[in-house]
Amino acid sequence: MDQENKVANEEGDIECYYGKDMEDRIYSQPLLTKRYNTTSQIAIVGANACPVESLDYEIIENELFKQDWRSRRTIQIFQYVLLKWAFALIIGLGTGLVGIFNNIAVENISGFKLLMTTKLMLEHKYYKAFAALASCNLALAAAAAALCAYIAPAAAGSGIPEVKAYLNGVDAHSILAPSTLFVKIFGSILCVSAGFVVGKEGPMVHTGACIASLIGQGGSRKYHLTWRWLRYFKNDRDRRDLITCGAAAGVASAFRAPVGGVLFALEEAASWWRSALLWRTFFTTAVVAIVLRAFIQLCSTGTCGLFGEGGLIMYDVSAAKVAYSVPDILAVILLGVIGGIFGSLYNYLVDKVLRTYSIINEKGPAVKILLVVTISLLTSICSYGLPWFATCIPCPIDTTESCPNTDLSGNYKSFQCPPNHYNDLASLFLNTNDDAIRNLLSTSTTKEFHISSLFIFFIAIYCLGVITYGIAIPSGLFIPVILAGAGYGRLIGRLFDPITKLDVGLFALLGAASFLGGTMRMTVSLCVILLELTNDLLLLPLVMLVLLISKTVGDMFNHGVYDQIVKLKGLPYMEAHAEPYMKHLVARDVVSGPLITFSGVEKVGNILHALKTTGHNGFPVIDEPPFADAPELCGLVLRSHLLVLLKGKIFSRDRVLSGDEVVHRISKFDFAKAGSGKGVKLEDLDIKDEEMDMYVDLHPITNTSPYTVVETMSLAKAAVLFRQLGLRHMCVVPKSQGVSLQLLEF
Repeated sequence: MDQENKVANEEGDIECYYGKDMEDRIYSQPLLTKRYNTTSQIAIVGANACPVESLDYEIIENELFKQDWRSRRTIQIFQYVLLKWAFALIIGLGTGLVGIFNNIAVENISGFKLLMTTKLMLEHKYYKAFAALASCNLALAAAAAALCAYIAPAAAGSGIPEVKAYLNGVDAHSILAPSTLFVKIFGSILCVSAGFVVGKEGPMVHTGACIASLIGQGGSRKYHLTWRWLRYFKNDRDRRDLITCGAAAGVASAFRAPVGGVLFALEEAASWWRSALLWRTFFTTAVVAIVLRAFIQLCSTGTCGLFGEGGLIMYDVSAAKVAYSVPDILAVILLGVIGGIFGSLYNYLVDKVLRTYSIINEKGPAVKILLVVTISLLTSICSYGLPWFATCIPCPIDTTESCPNTDLSGNYKSFQCPPNHYNDLASLFLNTNDDAIRNLLSTSTTKEFHISSLFIFFIAIYCLGVITYGIAIPSGLFIPVILAGAGYGRLIGRLFDPITKLDVGLFALLGAASFLGGTMRMTVSLCVILLELTNDLLLLPLVMLVLLISKTVGDMFNHGVYDQIVKLKGLPYMEAHAEPYMKHLVARDVVSGPLITFSGVEKVGNILHALKTTGHNGFPVIDEPPFADAPELCGLVLRSHLLVLLKGKIFSRDRVLSGDEVVHRISKFDFAKAGSGKGVKLEDLDIKDEEMDMYVDLHPITNTSPYTVVETMSLAKAAVLFRQLGLRHMCVVPKSQGVSLQLLEF
């Protein structure tokens, strides 16, 4: 076995396998690590022994929980429900404000840089123009890399795989910390302004999730931002709902697509869904849309610097006439096939590049920054150097735009061309990514870009997108994929121009859709996002067709890009469906031991020893005589609850029930989930030697209704149940007390 792919927990007896070996292990994902003990005849299914921590989405129905709900008045329940909607409002406002701030900052920083370069080009100071462009890009890139390398390494990359893993039940270190939020916002602005082939859409999803997490955990004690009245939400279940709203708000803010944001959270991000969450998510994205609309109207008066005018529709193609025939359908099918092939190849190359960068990035922050600076210099050389290979094109006579244009955006960049001519490659490279997409999707401009220029642009963006993702900057995948897809889509449109009725701008849109479907393997959410982006409902059938074809073709070769990144990062992820081999196994085939159990009234020393020698998160509680007529499963107790109980020192010298004392001395909120790892730790306990032989009653903190399955249940059914209910633990009980099970550990 490859030792590099094996991660063992030093405290526990369970091993987790990542990378290549994951595919060769039965239930290698820690969410279904099994423990079994023949003495108690009960097996426990849980997840805790890996470097990443699992989340407790299950409602812990112990005596403290029940008493708390019985004691709540109607006004308190109303306050709890009202706070959920208030939090959705705050998340929408916060994410919308961050989104508009990102757009204004990027447009102004990039605009200053591009205007300076254009001015030098008009003065024929070509070397100074390149020096100015490259130096600005290098400074911005180095600043973004320094933020990621030294302050929040978890902010690098898109952030969507981490959010997806969190909503699946895994909490990796610092992925939603306030420092990650800070670096994600400012790092994203810097790296997009630096001209990298990256987008701010993926980071916006992560940003929305971080804002929701900060609110859901009652603030941050580390940064002195805490609110006592948020204590009701100090649990993983409510935080998960808030982070789902945050992820949807991020998409809505990035693409100005509120409905698409809801569908993205439903289709791609969330592993668990319910109707009440749908309403709150929809409300959150609606708030984002209102915030964006208000600030766009404000900025249209010129108060936001270089941030241009425009409504919520980013790339409006509704002016183009949508009429298609059989040749158009054949061209769309070809686009879908090409998108699936290019998309699967893109995912393969990104996977290889990420593996290479992970080795390089291990050498330290300085090497991370050096790699970012190198990619930045290469990007600047391509952006400035490739337009020199393009031929100058005479300005069209019937255009309504100025040609050549001298401002920061537009379809007609003069570059090195003589008067009344423009450079089509410069119009794509020496623009912001948003303006480049807008140029590619422009309608009624069939021959604006040469076929050779479109081919060069597609190859360059495709390659730069592959090598840029994975360096130490916040980077989204949506924009590189849309740029490359629109490039080859417009190229196909030019080739099919003699026999097609569709505008080349619509071909560019369908090309972007095909490449998105081929890389990300989403259908419904992408379809709606693209329609909201372009304001062209008549194109819906063709967008649906191209997405279905590209996803089907891509699935023949590999998984979606986010699924691959989740696996590559070593984040345990449970798929919605069971693997075929699981149908041939039953639950008892994959349990392992030894299982550690506690009595209903247990000795303090035994509990402390179990906590010190294992990394288990949950322990079955077995009632034995005299507290029960025969040994029986009382329930399940969590490690975090045991630590709180031991710190409270509600002990007795005799082995007697003392639940009433526990209920009166400890509140339910003492057991609330602390944010950012601030809960009670084993090192915080101060247990004296004489207290080791005393007893503690576990009944008040024991979940008396854990999910249990019989040992003969098929593994496939148990896996689906485990995932759909969002469980961290599952008890596997024998059919009879006299059965002795065989032990296996994976």
